[in-house]
Parts: sequence; structure tokens; C-alpha cells
Amino acid sequence: MEGGLEIVQDRLEGRPLGPWRELGHEQTLAVVAATVGGPRSAAADHVDLEAAVDVDPDPAVLSHGLGMRIVSWNVNSVRVRLEAIRRFVRKYEPDVLCLQETKVEDHLFPREAFARMGFANTIVAGQKGYHGVAIATRRPVSSHHQRRIGGRRQARHVAIEVDGIEIHDVYVPAGGERPDPEQNPAFAYKLRFLRSMARWMRSWPNDVPRVLVGDLNVAPLETDVWSHQKLRRVITHTEVEIEHLAAVQRSCGWVDAARSVVPPSEKLFTWWSHRGDWRRLNKGRRLDHIWVTPTLEKRIRDVKVATEVRGWRRPSDHAPLFVDLDTR
Repeated sequence: MEGGLEIVQDRLEGRPLGPWRELGHEQTLAVVAATVGGPRSAAADHVDLEAAVDVDPDPAVLSHGLGMRIVSWNVNSVRVRLEAIRRFVRKYEPDVLCLQETKVEDHLFPREAFARMGFANTIVAGQKGYHGVAIATRRPVSSHHQRRIGGRRQARHVAIEVDGIEIHDVYVPAGGERPDPEQNPAFAYKLRFLRSMARWMRSWPNDVPRVLVGDLNVAPLETDVWSHQKLRRVITHTEVEIEHLAAVQRSCGWVDAARSVVPPSEKLFTWWSHRGDWRRLNKGRRLDHIWVTPTLEKRIRDVKVATEVRGWRRPSDHAPLFVDLDTR
């Protein structure tokens, strides 16, 4: 279902927000397009003093130019993390913002807040209190869909097409504490989820440029964890999980965008526990990933983990990861 198209102006910042298009509504998928206007609310007026230093974009990170900047970020509650999201968007100006673990039903998603940030369309697949994914984009959305992966009614996948590129946002189950599928149903489900992903993606036509982003909850390389020896029997870095994730990667010939820029010999993390001094201990893992199909590999311009975000006020335990793609 296609709705009206209009250009709206952000009365808060005087910035054009671009085309707004209503793309329809499904049972667990809400496509949000709302006109922003009227006076600022008290909530909109609140910016903490720490965040105020980053209200202006940093020229050093705005190198995407005519390209497309795609971000993946497990925010661990979109409403709790809203000020951090605003601050990140001011600093890095992403074109496409893919979120995981939003933990909110579709009708309670903070739609106007994302509209004020300049996102013309926000596609939401959420549920109450758990899981949830969303994609916010400044660009017109040609199509969208979601899939129930792994056989459960959980909001863990949503996809859009923008500028001829299909973008998939996935939140893989964590898997619990015990890496034994016979004794731990949550771990068995995680492995089933990954098998389901691989099986589904093997059926895709290979002539469509695609990007897969998300919290895949697996750190595959020894340099993706702070200690391979200490974590090789810990969920996220077990041999069976790594094998299952490799099968997903082979399904489409996915290219690991981060490791195409950062050599596999170097440590690279996107997640740090809330326990202890995360910065000093640096006991991280690379659980968040951005993959591209081979046709897009040569269009990768840069990949970055915005590590400083992990140290902001009320942080998620994940830092944002983004890729800059040349779209010319």
C-alpha cells in the first residue's frame, strides 16, 4: 500500500527531512512516516551536559560524502538509549541506522524522535520487552519485509531496499550460559536459528547487491575475543557456533566488511561487559557484524567501531559499527 509523498521541514533545526512515504502496516512490521511539527516537548529540550559537546558533526568522521553510511547497533532498549542515539546521529550522520534489541512494541516505538533526527522512514519489527529490530533511513524505501527465522514468533529480522541495495538487520539469539544443546534449550535454538539463516540465504538469487548487519552473537576469530583460550568454551566463541556462522557466511559468499579493512591479525571488539572497568580491562568481543555480497566488496570505503559511544552516559554494552559504501 502506497501513501502520499511530501517534503517536510524540521521546525526544530530548520533542516529538510526529505521524502516521507507510508509503505503500509503488517501484524508485526510497522513502517513509520510522520510529519514533524509543533513546539518542542520538554523531553526534546533535554540534552545532558556530557552530550552537548557532540551536537555538531565531527568533520573527521563525515567522510562518506556521496556514499552510504550504514550503522549496526544493539542498543539494548531504544527508549532507554534515545539520547545516546541522538548524540551518535549528530556526530556521525548515518544514512541507514539498523538497531537490534529495541525491546518495544511497534506502537510504542519513539517515531517522532527519529523523524526529528532526519530519518524519513523507520521500519520497525518489535515486541514487548524483548528482542526487536528496526531500520531508520534518510532515503526512500523501495520495499521491505521480515522473516520469522528459526520457527519462533520473535522479532529478530527486518529488511529494506534502498538505492538498489537490500539491507538485512538480524538479531541472533544469545544462547544462554551453557554451550550444550542437549542441556540448554536456548543454545539449541541459537544453533537452529543459524541453520535456518543459512538454509534460507542459500535460496537467494545472486544478482542482488545485499548488506547483512546485526548482532550475530558469535565472535568467530581468535582476534575477535580478548582471550581465545579462556573463551573457547564460552558461548559466542565455541567451535560449533563458529562453524554455524561460517555456514551462514558461505550461503551467499558474504564478505566480512570489517575484516576487509581491519586485518584478521588485529584485535577488534564491539561488545564489552558492564562488569568492571571496560576500558581498562578491554575484555571485549566482536559480536556485531556487517557483511556484504561480493558485488559490493570493492565499494567498501571504510569500516569503524565507534568505541567512544560505549563510554557515554547510560551506554549499551555494544558500540555502534558502521560501513561506508561508495554508491556512485
